[in-house]
Amino acid sequence: MINLTRLLCGVAQPADALRYGMGHGAPASAAQRRPIVVWNITRRCNLKCVHCYSDSDAHDYPGELTWAQSNAVIDDLAAFGVPGLLLSGGEPLIHPRFFDLARYAREKGLRLTISTNGTLITADVAAQLREIGFAYVGISLDGIGETHDRFRGRPGAFQKAVAAFHHCRAVDQKAGLRLTLTRHTVTDIDRILDFIEAEEIQRVCFYHLVYSGRGINLSLLEPGEIRTALDKIMDRVEAWHAAGLDREVLTVDQPADGPYLLQRLACDPERYTRALELIRWNGGGNHGSGVGIGNIDTQGNVHPDQFWQGHTLGNVKARPFSEIWSREDDPVLNGLRTRPRPVGGRCAGCKHLDLCGGGFRVRAWQRFCDPWREDPGCYLSDAEIVK
Repeated sequence: MINLTRLLCGVAQPADALRYGMGHGAPASAAQRRPIVVWNITRRCNLKCVHCYSDSDAHDYPGELTWAQSNAVIDDLAAFGVPGLLLSGGEPLIHPRFFDLARYAREKGLRLTISTNGTLITADVAAQLREIGFAYVGISLDGIGETHDRFRGRPGAFQKAVAAFHHCRAVDQKAGLRLTLTRHTVTDIDRILDFIEAEEIQRVCFYHLVYSGRGINLSLLEPGEIRTALDKIMDRVEAWHAAGLDREVLTVDQPADGPYLLQRLACDPERYTRALELIRWNGGGNHGSGVGIGNIDTQGNVHPDQFWQGHTLGNVKARPFSEIWSREDDPVLNGLRTRPRPVGGRCAGCKHLDLCGGGFRVRAWQRFCDPWREDPGCYLSDAEIVK
């Protein structure tokens, strides 16, 4: 993740300790972090989004973890000291024992967040999320009005998502917007930014597209389209800061955003030096998949991240996550933890490799069947990466 608010405006952010080694609880280095775990607790979903990485639908999927197995996962993650647990799906609120699971995780001291489409968040659900102690509720949005509804495959999904923001705000539950940058959304980016401002949304995550699940049917944006969208987002972050509104704005799944942001600060040596120091500590993809983030899918399989469903490290039904994550005999996991990473193509000769880490490795695996090829989602030009 690239925190634009921190890097552009120098404003302290909630995850600075993990992301930039600053503040209470910061690890000695980014490589020494325990992973944030994305746990897909169910594959079932009430929507059918065109970019869904788990290819979820509105029916049951056999083989999901039992209550006893789920409790064992929570016990292990708590003992392992993971810094955060993100409950995802499918639609996690559909899980028949979602609130029991969340309460148990909080009792064990885990920091909880949720990724949801928002359509099931009523006033009562928002109150329960707040009572349990969720640190953050991430609500997905993919355009305004009918654009979102088409993307999500259900009329009325936009209004329900908007209502979810209102319900969370009414009980003082921190909530934020999660959006994937696709051709559908970048054409709506100005209206989306206006919506964020009008609705006083506290946190925003802009995800770069990854080829996974139904997302494999979408095409990556052209470099110019990505740059235009990022420029508009960064313009708005700086405008909000100037107006005294320091909402948390991040980009996800493309570490090249760090070097691109530094270009913007090149004429301001003080801000450039400060941002460079933080981006270098973070290390981009060097400390992402297989290091700072991991995934447990609905069947209990463990993956380097939630998009890397094609490579399984083990299964929590047979072996605890902590043991699976600590294994030293998996070539992909070892490669992800090797410094410098054994990347090829444009990534191998890139002058930003120490800042970016070779981008998001799963995109190379999905496109080329080789995790060490160049990241096909990198939008930096050859002139911008030459040493």
